[in-house]
Amino acid sequence: MDLQHVEVGVCGLSCRLCPMYHTQTENRCAGCKSPSRMAVGCPFITCAVKKKGIEFCWQCGENGTCEKWRKHREASRQYDSFKCYQKLEGDIEFIRKNGVSEFEKQQKIREQLLKEMLREFNDGRSKSYYCIASTVLQIDELQDILTKAKDKH
Repeated sequence: MDLQHVEVGVCGLSCRLCPMYHTQTENRCAGCKSPSRMAVGCPFITCAVKKKGIEFCWQCGENGTCEKWRKHREASRQYDSFKCYQKLEGDIEFIRKNGVSEFEKQQKIREQLLKEMLREFNDGRSKSYYCIASTVLQIDELQDILTKAKDKH
């Protein structure tokens, strides 16, 4: 199967803003649908990509009744401490309305701002903080904060 959007997880998570995507070690994750992650066996990858030949859960004819995907989204919203998962529903809705390509454009802008924050301000311990900020804040807020931070730097 030819995967078009390796940096967008099967469940809708944006890989471009994940700390593991921006690590400089051999454990660097190249995206949820990269060869190394595909081999790990995420249940969503197994179901959607490997069994059904689709790239995203919402493309499945059973997405409205899939208990596994519903539970994942509910648990992410309510219990997950990884803040990025708490934006999952909004991201999925954005993708359904505007398409994956438009979502990726937005994520690339966020990623560039993240890279700039990491380059300019990361003290070696704050990568997760900047990744979360890049995920949860609006793009114009990120740009404004970055400009103000540079002025004070």
